[in-house]
Amino acid sequence: MTHTVNDRAEALRDLLERQFQEHTDQLTELTVHSRQPDRDGYDPDTLRRLMDAARQGVADTAQALRRMSEGSYGSCEGCGGDIPLARLEVLPWAQYCVPCQQRR
Repeated sequence: MTHTVNDRAEALRDLLERQFQEHTDQLTELTVHSRQPDRDGYDPDTLRRLMDAARQGVADTAQALRRMSEGSYGSCEGCGGDIPLARLEVLPWAQYCVPCQQRR
């Protein structure tokens, strides 16, 4: 079976939507823990770091979904070139091609 670029783009959109939901659910759960007197056993620093990571995940996936809807998904924000599909399959929220990411 041959996968078209559109099939892969749709698969990436599905993956990003699932990741967005997972990060949102995780942030909600962690927020509930943070409001408990004992933070449900979480160390305050660990809880803060987990919440920061979940927030970043929400932001990264939301930005990638926005770029998809605008038609700029897959274009490097540094050089304007294409981000290789293999990179997007590993990091679907990637904003930069590898050379531009390394320069950052």
